[in-house]
Amino acid sequence: MPFPFVLPSTSSVSFSDHVSSDTHALLPLTATNHRAIVRNVLKKHRRLAPPSQSSNLSTVSSALTDYLPYLFALDAGLSGNSVSGEEIDIVLEHEIELEWRATLSATLPGRDPPRVKGRGLDYEISFVLCTLAYTHTLLSRTQLHILYASTTPTPSQRTSAITTATKHLLQANSIHTYLLNAVDRTSTVSSGTGPIDISAPVQSGLASLALAEATLLAVQKDDPYPAAVAQERNKNDREWMIKAPDIPKVRAHLFARLCLAAADHAGMALAMMGAGAGGEGRVVVLVAKKVDDGILKYVDALAKVARGKACRFLGIDAELGGKTGEGIAWLRAGKKELGLLAGEKDVERGLKGLARFKKDWTEKREDRKIEKGGEWGADAGRLEEGRVLDGLEKKWVKMNDTMNTQPIPPHDDLLATMPSGREIHSPKPYVPPSLDEDVLARLRAHVAPTGHGYAGGGGVGGESSSDDERDAGGADGGGRVRGVPGAFPGGGVGAADGSVYY
Repeated sequence: MPFPFVLPSTSSVSFSDHVSSDTHALLPLTATNHRAIVRNVLKKHRRLAPPSQSSNLSTVSSALTDYLPYLFALDAGLSGNSVSGEEIDIVLEHEIELEWRATLSATLPGRDPPRVKGRGLDYEISFVLCTLAYTHTLLSRTQLHILYASTTPTPSQRTSAITTATKHLLQANSIHTYLLNAVDRTSTVSSGTGPIDISAPVQSGLASLALAEATLLAVQKDDPYPAAVAQERNKNDREWMIKAPDIPKVRAHLFARLCLAAADHAGMALAMMGAGAGGEGRVVVLVAKKVDDGILKYVDALAKVARGKACRFLGIDAELGGKTGEGIAWLRAGKKELGLLAGEKDVERGLKGLARFKKDWTEKREDRKIEKGGEWGADAGRLEEGRVLDGLEKKWVKMNDTMNTQPIPPHDDLLATMPSGREIHSPKPYVPPSLDEDVLARLRAHVAPTGHGYAGGGGVGGESSSDDERDAGGADGGGRVRGVPGAFPGGGVGAADGSVYY
């Protein structure tokens, strides 16, 4: 299951105090207004209970999507680039300083992640895009939650949910890849003082993680075994009284290669986010000391689950070819990849005593998390895949003992014969949003002088739209009508016109 990211929050800032524009005077003010909306939405989302946060994700996504075009327009104006073929002149008066909460940084238990101060619009763009990518990942979790609901979904509902979740994960991958390639964060990586959320190794790891999850979803869409196990464990399901679950034949060897490709992506994500030193050893080790341990454990579990699924499909391929003994060996190899089997002795002995009690208790706790809608799926589907392997092994061992009586080869030797992975997705590059021409035209209006703001009346710069109203009411040049304290509302200005009320 996709990782349950925590959305970051930010401090308040006014772009009008730091930048100005002679060509599009309303751009800094409008960008500030949209950023205030984003800040309030993120603050509200953080205070919601976990079951209520899923319904608020669409609001967070809309706020971030509406804010990004104005943010990129400010960045284009400071860089001297055009927006929709129109030049925007932005003058930097003071350095922009912002604070964002680094939710991927390792903290002490019970404490909130710290807020890290940064400078420049690149810092703001990086965190806003990161938050949008996290939101897409959480939206995919929301779609997949219906697969484990109390009501068993129909095949069309299941396919629709997995397809939508895959689109969100591919969008998250595109955003992380854009951040890795387009935003300059050389100073952050080299100094080691900036937040690790927007560092190059972490962004590369998050992009690989999203692609690994999307690849596994491509397999899950046509994999009937997890759905059959979930239906069997569903206490409210009564379809078994009518007919047994349909288990169609699958393209087992192809699915095994897809799972191995997902395992490779997860392993790359684990290496980049800190489990080992890769091509940039010093940087990766530096980041590894700061990344939260929860996401590292999740990525490690995801890699194991992907290899376990590959072993299961290779076993199904062998069983379809009449090699039941080899299929059982592949299932046990998959259980070893998941960490559910320590060696050959565990095959004969099985789980007994406290080990079986611990396993049952862990499964029940995960089921309660799914019912409550909290942080479920933190094991990356390890328990679910273990149930599938247990069910198939029990069935095939019974068939082999009574009918086929084929020898079961050692499963350790089979792991060396696993094929290479195969890609299925080609993510599209992320295209930054830009303002339309009509929006840019409205942003050319001039801002009212400091301290006055808009006076109403439909004018620009504080002027009234009616000269008669300004003359009759005694306007003071700013479009505002002067009045005498205590006078009747709508009265004149002075006593000379005879309209003073006593």
